[in-house]
Amino acid sequence: MLYHLLYPLHEYFALFNVFRYITFRTACAALTALFIMFILGPWFIRKVTRLQFGQVVRDDGPQSHLKKQGTPSMGGVLIGLALTLSTLLWADLTNVLVWVSVLVFIGCALIGFTDDYLKISKKSSAGLSGRWKLLLQAIIIVGCAGLLVLHGEWDTRLSIPFFKEIRPDLGLLYAPFALLVIAGASNAVNLTDGLDGLAAGPIAITAAVYTIFAYVAGHVVLSGYLHLPYVAGAGELAIFCGAMMGASLGFLWYNAHPAEIFMGDVGSLSLGGALGAVAVLSKQEILLVIVGGVFVAEALSVMLQVGYFKLTGGKRIFRMAPIHHHFELMGWPETKVVIRFWIISVILGLIALSTLKLR
Repeated sequence: MLYHLLYPLHEYFALFNVFRYITFRTACAALTALFIMFILGPWFIRKVTRLQFGQVVRDDGPQSHLKKQGTPSMGGVLIGLALTLSTLLWADLTNVLVWVSVLVFIGCALIGFTDDYLKISKKSSAGLSGRWKLLLQAIIIVGCAGLLVLHGEWDTRLSIPFFKEIRPDLGLLYAPFALLVIAGASNAVNLTDGLDGLAAGPIAITAAVYTIFAYVAGHVVLSGYLHLPYVAGAGELAIFCGAMMGASLGFLWYNAHPAEIFMGDVGSLSLGGALGAVAVLSKQEILLVIVGGVFVAEALSVMLQVGYFKLTGGKRIFRMAPIHHHFELMGWPETKVVIRFWIISVILGLIALSTLKLR
């Protein structure tokens, strides 16, 4: 919005020429989202506390988590406000990739909000079933894919990190693959959100990495030099990623141990879906496995635990899944688990950035 209002003024005042630069608007979007979280955070926490939107803790989880019962939840609503408003303020609103990202984010947020509301209203850990979540996510993703198809053809080739010459073409299989990436990322982040600050930190780190990759993907010269697929208009996704990073860091201010508020499914499902959407739109789908390795490990630990439990008639690989609970039950303090997962996320982010040149 501000881009469309202020950039035309550069013909009269040279100062407004800065609005043409994606890097400037990305920084502004990140700071705007951060300030919105700082300013509205205390009010929002008081509001959800009065409404008694408290966290419902599973009985079969770690006993140390029972004290978290009743902690204000649904902080993802505030994250959604900060992220969406910042993106709309600073991005080029004629860019279809921006709208697809925002719509995937809002759609997944609505699914998460419904899930959270059902849990809170029933005072139960059972919300929407997994099948309903996947079905609704598929509908949203297919609808957004339709926008891309109407806008023009989409490259169905994959970019493989570290290998510049290998670009397999999935053809018609790209559609279910993209669905898997977005829905998988959404649910993986949801599984990760089990400790104070555990999800918000890696989300901010992953968003920061994709800020760089989105900018490069939308730059003809840089993408050519670094042998990355060029995606027209992808540079504007950097603004969306910057806003996501700012909103996540702002939320972390209140979500750090001991958490004053939790993001809930409305936050984790939407942020995960947004990261998956950016990965697909910037043509860096496989990279998400690297930079989002923490989320991948959490999801895999659940799948392995469930599969092994069924195959062996009740035996377990981990003491509890997702894997962050396994480390808790090994005796690690919650803060140690979180900080170490953050460190791993930073390392994975640096490895992902190294693929810019190692090709």
